[in-house]
Amino acid sequence: MKTQEHNKGELKELTVNVEKEIVEAFVRMSENTGYKVDDLVVIALKRFRVSHSDYEGTKVQPE
Repeated sequence: MKTQEHNKGELKELTVNVEKEIVEAFVRMSENTGYKVDDLVVIALKRFRVSHSDYEGTKVQPE
């Protein structure tokens, strides 16, 4: 996973409100891994998207 590139290509901002504990956990994870918080969130969202491709109405291929 460390060798994968995340957030490549055109970027678009997404603003969301999440529980304080989630934000704090992502900050800790960022500090412990060296990943930017943005990259950790993208990894989590991509995994959710693949696991729940039925929400999109089509199958999503893993990247």
